[in-house]
Amino acid sequence: MDLNALLARLIEVGGSDLHLKVSSPPMGRVDGALVEVDDCVVSDADLEAVLGIITERTPAKREHFFTSGELDTAYIADTIGRFRVNGYRQRGSISFAFRYVPRVVPSFKKLGLPPGVERLANLQRGLILVTGATGSGKSTTLAAMVDHINRTRQQHIVTIEDPIEIVHDDWGCIVNQREIGLDTESYEQALRRVLRQDPDVILIGELRDEESARAALQAAESGHLVLSTMHTMDAAETVGRLVEFFPVPKHAMVRQIVSGVLRGAVSQRLLPRVGGGRIVAVEVMVLTGRIADLIRDPAKTDEIRGAIEEGHYHLMQSFQQRLVELVLEGLVDMDTAISAATNAHNFQIAVEHALKAKARDGADESSEADDIVSALHPPDGLGGLRLASSG
Repeated sequence: MDLNALLARLIEVGGSDLHLKVSSPPMGRVDGALVEVDDCVVSDADLEAVLGIITERTPAKREHFFTSGELDTAYIADTIGRFRVNGYRQRGSISFAFRYVPRVVPSFKKLGLPPGVERLANLQRGLILVTGATGSGKSTTLAAMVDHINRTRQQHIVTIEDPIEIVHDDWGCIVNQREIGLDTESYEQALRRVLRQDPDVILIGELRDEESARAALQAAESGHLVLSTMHTMDAAETVGRLVEFFPVPKHAMVRQIVSGVLRGAVSQRLLPRVGGGRIVAVEVMVLTGRIADLIRDPAKTDEIRGAIEEGHYHLMQSFQQRLVELVLEGLVDMDTAISAATNAHNFQIAVEHALKAKARDGADESSEADDIVSALHPPDGLGGLRLASSG
């Protein structure tokens, strides 16, 4: 088995991930589905050889894998590109998942991200979270934000990643990227020292526990811009999960801190696009006085979704609003959108409202566009999606 040839084949067919498992053919994820990328059958010897290849420069990680059964690293295939690699044991054998990391950081426009994301990237301080399920494109969105900062400011960016994915050259900024297990022992060790490194912007690969969440909040409180990711589905869930990292007696204090330092949350889901490929549906929350009040009150956290739907002036949008737009634009089919919606019933009602608005003006394209926008973003909080959420 030729690892580089398999990775090249993955890129050729437009895949994002390569899975290697003993006694199975190599499988690639293409447009969200797993397909064979080669008809060979992977053997234990093949997987042992792959382990040797990807840990050739990091023998400590290879030894750690032998003792723990877990491996996170990066692999650079000549002329092909960079890959994030996760190795693990299953039923006593080795398995691998390779994720392709593009050489060039895509722009906000190319990624299909709304203007609210760029507005958040232009902030100088506070905490910004990019959230979503595994494989939803969080790392790519985060990299686009770092690249935007790198090209528009003269500052010091420090990233703490496990492993480093997209490599950033120095443009206007100095970018120092630290990899867990290679440049620093752990997230905890790196986060304890990062404020001594004179950063302006700190990227933490993932908020995964109380210690990383505390470090992110403290850095944001001290006037830094902090970017990170969480495995949550929308802004309301993100706030709840962030608070739940801490013991219950601290929840009220943490909510107060979060309402003061959180500047926004970008939550995303990748959906199959009509005609092939995938498209991202994005929710954008920008902190306002109203949302800060909702964060402080645990009984009102769920109302954040309604505040987002009414926050078009601040460049906010909810998943439901974006899903309706994608359906009306013919980019995503109705069944796909329903399965992706947070509340399928409310989403269907919202689509009906938007379609009725579209039909009222028949072939008048100008009026049609105005009615669709009005249905999706009602200025008075009535009708359209807001009505749907109460019905």
